[in-house]
Amino acid sequence: MRHSSFIRSSAILSAALCALLAQPASAAVIGVVAPTSGPYARLGEQIQHGASAAVGDGNQIVVVPETCEPGSGKQVAEQLKTQGVSIAIGFLCVETLTDALPLLKGTGIPAITVSVRSRILSEDAQRQGWSFFRLAPAEGQEAAALSDVILGRWQNQPIALIDDGTIYARDLIAAVRSRIEAGGIKPVFVDTFRPGQEQQLSLVRRLAKAGATRVIVGGDRTDIAVMARDAEKDGAKLTFVGGDVMRAANRPVSLPEGVMAVALPDFSKEVDADGAVSILRVAGVDPDGYTLPAYAAVQVAEQALNAAQTHALSLTDALRQETVQSAIGPVAFQSNGELKQNLFTLQTWRQNGWSMEQTPTE
Repeated sequence: MRHSSFIRSSAILSAALCALLAQPASAAVIGVVAPTSGPYARLGEQIQHGASAAVGDGNQIVVVPETCEPGSGKQVAEQLKTQGVSIAIGFLCVETLTDALPLLKGTGIPAITVSVRSRILSEDAQRQGWSFFRLAPAEGQEAAALSDVILGRWQNQPIALIDDGTIYARDLIAAVRSRIEAGGIKPVFVDTFRPGQEQQLSLVRRLAKAGATRVIVGGDRTDIAVMARDAEKDGAKLTFVGGDVMRAANRPVSLPEGVMAVALPDFSKEVDADGAVSILRVAGVDPDGYTLPAYAAVQVAEQALNAAQTHALSLTDALRQETVQSAIGPVAFQSNGELKQNLFTLQTWRQNGWSMEQTPTE
């Protein structure tokens, strides 16, 4: 009787030991900073769903509500510290990070944003020694990607640059113009158009008369759809190229095939996302918006946690050194916390969807 009790006890201890050894070395608490109510609650839900689906066995996540109001980041930082968080992801709003990052300095808790693009914030982080990483494009990368496409693919084609007069569009087109002119390309046409028009035939004819073939547009999807439709009807051989705002609903005017955009890809259609997409769909979650970036952020966080423990590194150093094959593709950071790769890609509208253009080979 004692012998069988001893065997049972040994088996229980052995099972417990195996379970303990099976836990990942990086078992930790990952903070997920995201809106849980208010106008951004839907986006916060995407971040929470992605993070929850990605977290590995042994680790856990805690959700820290984000209100996006000025001054609210102080409370976020305090909650991250009191909940024993090792690393935090999410951070939809710059207001949160502006106040949270100074308070997180010295705690060893890195912050990974899936949304904020502010270049000033990353410059402040570099100067102040804050542990800040960006799993999103930085300001200026859209213009850089557009310029690289023009300089790399269309060096010998007449380029037109037009904008709708908004601050965003003017700044985008001005940055592109500066870059391509420095690279030896002088636009054949530069102008500001009037947005929201039912037809743009006069503009189309002026573009054609100037000899343009590629028209880079700082403007919204509907305006570009109107231009492309009018060009097609008038027989003008113009290819219109928009920016990231092209990722919008295909209405009220549908895009003709062949319109192009330099924009963030639909990560759910990429090969790297296949496993994550399947996991999310099984859980009844659509892989839209910030869902896959949040999934990828947890993958990055967990690999950094493991690397930090294995190689006796700080989490900040581990994040700077690791390359992670994530749900949104390979992720590697520069020393200043910015992504090494530019996420914007050239895409073409075909059969009611965006199709990625292959990188030209030498």
